Amino acid sequence: MMVPVRCFTCGSVVGEHWEEFEERAKEGDEDPEAVLDELGVDRYCCRRMLVSHTDLVDVVSPYQ
Repeated sequence: MMVPVRCFTCGSVVGEHWEEFEERAKEGDEDPEAVLDELGVDRYCCRRMLVSHTDLVDVVSPYQ
C-alpha cells in the first residue's frame, strides 16, 4: 500500500490523515466531504489528493 505523504500542489503533509480518511470515507459509511471537514483538511488541492488517491500497488505488482 502506498500512502500519499504530501500534497503534490502545495506540499502540505496529508499522510497523517490518510488512514482515518480511508477507514471512514472509502468504506462508504460517511460522506468524504464531512470526514475531511472533521479532519481539518481545508485546502482544495489537499482534499482532491485524498479523495482521488487510488492504490495501484496490487494492480502493478500482482505477484507478492
